[in-house]
Parts: sequence; structure tokens; C-alpha cells
Amino acid sequence: MADYNQNMNHTNSNTDNVEYFNSNGSKKKTKGDKKKGSGFGVVAVLVFIAAAVVLGNSMVITKQNQFKLIRQFGRVQRVVTESGLTFKIPFVESVDTIPKELLLYDLPASDVITSDKKTMIVDSYVLWHVTDPLKFAQTLSCSVTNAESRIDAIVYNATKNTISNMKQDEVIRSRDGKMTITVDEGETNVTNNDMVLSEPKEEVIEITSLTEEIMTQINHVEEQYGIEIVVVDVKKLDLPDDNKQAVYARMISERENIAAQYTAEGKSEAKMIENTTDKEVSIMLSDAQAQAEATIAEGEAEYMRILSDAYANPEKMDFYSFVRALDAIKGSITGDNKTIILSDDSPVAQIFNGQY
Repeated sequence: MADYNQNMNHTNSNTDNVEYFNSNGSKKKTKGDKKKGSGFGVVAVLVFIAAAVVLGNSMVITKQNQFKLIRQFGRVQRVVTESGLTFKIPFVESVDTIPKELLLYDLPASDVITSDKKTMIVDSYVLWHVTDPLKFAQTLSCSVTNAESRIDAIVYNATKNTISNMKQDEVIRSRDGKMTITVDEGETNVTNNDMVLSEPKEEVIEITSLTEEIMTQINHVEEQYGIEIVVVDVKKLDLPDDNKQAVYARMISERENIAAQYTAEGKSEAKMIENTTDKEVSIMLSDAQAQAEATIAEGEAEYMRILSDAYANPEKMDFYSFVRALDAIKGSITGDNKTIILSDDSPVAQIFNGQY
């Protein structure tokens, strides 16, 4: 009891240094020891969090479709162009991300005027990508929106300048870079009854397309802004609604004129063929008739020669006269009456009587 009182009276002004003993004499944890353990755990957690924040702020992860610009106090220190993990000074250096892949920008439809003062609506799109990330950051502040605004103005001006130097039909023909032309291979020739007509053929030739003409005027974008316009393509080429009917009427009239011209040419060629054929038929008929007359004359001559040979002696001449008399009588008998009355002095009666 005395020992207990002695321990209780042995105190210090600092309560953290108070020691407590169990009944078996072992030292018991004091309140001050608990405070020391919990304080060390909090410090360790804080240190871990701080280290994680510092490590996370120092890592730069670059994807395959990205450029990374590392700045120090706003000034670009280096450009990361390869994908992977790099490091920066935490809280001192900052990172900007620039797209590396091919981007699509759809331009709004706009009105342009051709050289023959015709209004057309052009709707196009652009494929572009960043080639120089440093220049892109310096001129366009790493902003895709700023880049699209510049592309819009550049492509519109190039399109306007290109179409303003072309007529409306030229713009339409150069839409896809191909033009169909009609080639006449020769002249119309008429030989005897054969008429050789030149048949026009349609050939497709390659011409400079509208997009190629536009691309030739876009040559300063990469040097000025660090971007490359890969493709400019016109997806729609149309006329204003108030001009469509007038254009359609003019197109119909032009087609009708072309059809009338073809019809007139066809009729002219048909008349030429008809006249040539009639001439050839007349010549052929004349030749055939002359040949027939010659053949008849030759036949009659041969007939007379045969008769002359057959009746060269008096006996044959009498028989020939008798046959001719029968033919004469046969020719004179007509109708149902077959009776012939001849006088004695009739040449036919004399032939029958043997007196002629």
C-alpha cells in the first residue's frame, strides 16, 4: 500500500511521461504512446499522397494519335512526337495536347459566281492534319477550332477564285475530272451503191478536276500554320432554287436544238442514200434492158437462121407455107363458129389446093 502511494505521488508536470504498471509489474502503454503511433501513421499517409501527386504530375503519357508540347512558364521546351511515357518537372512544366490523326472538317455550303455570272452553291469538305506541332501551337494556339476557321477562309477563297475563272458548264464538266467528248472519225463517202458513214464515237478524256484546281491555290498553309490539307473535295454542286427552272429550260432548249440538228443531218444523209440508190437502180435497169434487147435480137437472128436452114429446099418451103396457112386460119377463128369459107382465089385455099 505504501508502494502504491509512493508511485502515485511520483508525478511530473508533463502527463505524457507518466508511467503505469500492471498488477503483475509489467509496464502498461500510456496515453502518450498512443498519440505518438497515430501521428506517425498520418505523416506516412501524407507523404505517400504527396509522392503520388508529384509522380503523377511528372509523368506525360503520349498516345499514337497525339503530339505533346511541354512548356516551362509558357515557353515550349520540347515536343514529344513518339507515343509512350515521358517525364517533366512537376508544377513547373505544363503539357498541351495536339491531335496527330487525320481530321475531317465539313465546310458550310457557300455561294460562288462563275465567269459567266451564274451563281452556284458549293458544299465541300476538307481532310487535314498537323505536320508541325510547334508552328501549330505558335500560330493557332493549339486550337483545332482556330485551325478550322483558317481552313474555312482559305478553302473558300480558293474555291471562289477557281470557279470565278470558269464558266458554269466548265465547272459542271470538271466536277469529277472526266469529260465525255464526241469524236468524228471521218467524212461521208458514197461509192457506187455503198455509202460509208462516219459514226461519231464518245470518248472519255481526263481533265483537271475542280478539286485539283482548288488544291493548286492552297500552297502556303503548311508553311504558315504547320498543317497540311490533304484533300479538298466538293460533295455537292448545285444551283440556287430561283435559278434552277431557268437553267432547266435553257438546257431543254439546247437539247432540242441538238436533236433537231441530228434529225436534219439524218434526213440529209437519208436523202443522199435514197438518191444514190435510185441512180444505181436506174443504171442497173438500163443495163438490164439493153442486155435483154441484145439477147432478143440475137435470138431472133438465130431463129431466122434456123428457119432459113430448115426451109432451104422447095419441099420444106411448101411445108412451111402450109404450116403458116394453118396458123393464119387458127388465128382467124374466134367464138363458137369454127366454119371457114374460102374462095378458090384465096391464097390460103391455093396453099391447101397446092396451087400456090
